[in-house]
Amino acid sequence: MLAKTHSAAVCGIEALPVTIEVNVVRSQAEGGRMVIVGLPDSSVKESYSRIEAALTNIGIVFPRQNVTVNLAPGDIRKEGTGFDLPIALGILMANGMLSTERVDRFMVLGELGLDGSLRPVRGALPVAIKARALGYEGLIVPQPNVNEAAVVNRLQVYGASTLQQVLDFFNGKPSLAPTVIDTRAEFYAHQGNYDLDFADVKGQDNVKRAFEIAAAGGHNLIMVGPPGAGKSMMARRLPSILPPLSLAESLETTQIHSVAGKLKGGTGLITERPFRAPHHTVSQVALVGGGANPMPGEISLAHNGVLFLDELPEFQRAALEVLRQPLEDRKITVTRSKYSIEYPCNFMFVASMNPCPCGYYNHPTKPCQCTPGQIHKYLNKISGPLLDRIDIQIEITPLSFDELSRTKPGEHSATIRERVVRARAIQEERYRGMPGIHCNAQMTPALMRQYATPAPQDMSILREVINRLQLSARAYDRILRLARTIADLEGAEQIQTHHLTEAVGYRNLDRESWGG
Repeated sequence: MLAKTHSAAVCGIEALPVTIEVNVVRSQAEGGRMVIVGLPDSSVKESYSRIEAALTNIGIVFPRQNVTVNLAPGDIRKEGTGFDLPIALGILMANGMLSTERVDRFMVLGELGLDGSLRPVRGALPVAIKARALGYEGLIVPQPNVNEAAVVNRLQVYGASTLQQVLDFFNGKPSLAPTVIDTRAEFYAHQGNYDLDFADVKGQDNVKRAFEIAAAGGHNLIMVGPPGAGKSMMARRLPSILPPLSLAESLETTQIHSVAGKLKGGTGLITERPFRAPHHTVSQVALVGGGANPMPGEISLAHNGVLFLDELPEFQRAALEVLRQPLEDRKITVTRSKYSIEYPCNFMFVASMNPCPCGYYNHPTKPCQCTPGQIHKYLNKISGPLLDRIDIQIEITPLSFDELSRTKPGEHSATIRERVVRARAIQEERYRGMPGIHCNAQMTPALMRQYATPAPQDMSILREVINRLQLSARAYDRILRLARTIADLEGAEQIQTHHLTEAVGYRNLDRESWGG
C-alpha cells in the first residue's frame, strides 16, 4: 500500500517542499527491510532504527514488511533528522494504522527519540513560512520549536512532545492545540532590552563619538590600542546604540538563526541586533559558511548586527581575506561541487588590535620594546584591501587613575541611540527608492557626487590636509562618507569644514608616518 506525507528540506535559509512517499510490501522472509531513496544523507538513512524503536515503545508492532521511502523531488539532497516523524506517519498510514483524512493537509517535521518523544530540529521557521505559502492548513513540530514557527501568522502551528500525541491528533482526538503568538506584540514587547550600556564606559569620549558616527552611518570601524584600554568593552555595547530592528529584519535574522540551530529553547523572534565575536582560531568555513552539511557562517549569523573580530592580526590571513567581498556585496555565495547556496550578511564590521607585538607602541607611560620593522610586519598582517573597507580607524589610549576613579556615569546608550535614529531617518529618506542603499556607508560614487561633495573652499582644505598628513588616496572616499554622516548627525544639509576635519581624524592608519 502507498501513503504520502509532507515535510520540507532547508536549502540555505529557504525551505523546499518534500513529499514523503512510503510503499509497504509484505515480506515472506524473516524480518523486513527499509530502503530510502531521494538523495538522503546518513542521518536520514538511519531513521528506520529510530522509527522502529519509537513505534515499539509506544505499543505499535506491525507485520514483517519491506518498506520503500521516496523523498521527492529526488534531485535535492535531504539532510537532518527532521524526516523521522513524517516517515513514521507514512509507514503507519501505509499499514492502515492511521487515518489519512487529515494528514494530507499538514506539513510535519520532527526527530524521534527511541522512547517515542519528539526532539527539536533546525529550520522550523523557514519550514513554517513555506507551509503557509503553499496553503497548508497547519504545521506540526516538536514542542521546543513551536514558538519560532508560530510567529508565522495565518498558519496553525502545533507543538507535540511525543509521537503518540501526533497519532491521537490525526485520529481525531483533542491531543494538541494550536500555539498562537501575536507577532507584533511579541516583537515590540522585547525590543530594545540590552544588558550593556555605554554609561558604564568611563572617559574615552573621542572613541564613543567614533562609535556614534559608525552607528549613524553604518560604517565599519577598527580600534588600535594597548591591552586593557577598553576596546572589547565598547565594541560589545555597539548594538545598544544601533537603530532597533524592524519587524522584517527581525524575521530575517530569526530565520538565519533557526537554520543554524542557534535559537534558544522557547525563543520566538530575535528582537536585539546580533553581536558575533568569534575567536581568532575560527576557520574560513566557520566564518563564511558552508561545510559538508551547509550551514550559515559567523558573517551570516551577524546579519543585521555586528561582527566583532578582537585581536585582528591573530586571525588567519585567508579567513580575513574572504571578508572583502561580503563587506561590499552584503551577501555571500558558497559554492561547492555538490551545492551553491547564498546567505545574506549585511553586518557592521568592528575590529580591534594592538599597535605592535608587545602592545605598547604610543603608550603614554609604558615603553614599546618593538623595532620599527617588527611594528610594520605586525601591521602588514592586515591587508590594504581589507583596511580599505574600514571607514573609521581610531587610536585608543588607556585611562589615567583619575579618569578611572570617577563615579559619574557617562552618557546612556538610549540617549546616543536617539541621535543615531534621527541620522538614520535622514538617510532612509535620502535614499528612498534606491535598492540596496540604506545608509551613508553604502553610497556609490554617483551618490557621493550628489550628496557628499563639499564646497570648493572646503575641497581645497581637504586637499591640503591630505597632502600635509600624507594620507593615502584611498582615504578620500571614506572621508567624504564620514563627513556626510557627521553632517547628518547635526542635521546639516551641506558638508562643512568642521565635518571634514573631524572625518580626517578617523583615518589614523592611512597616515604614511603611522607606526614609526
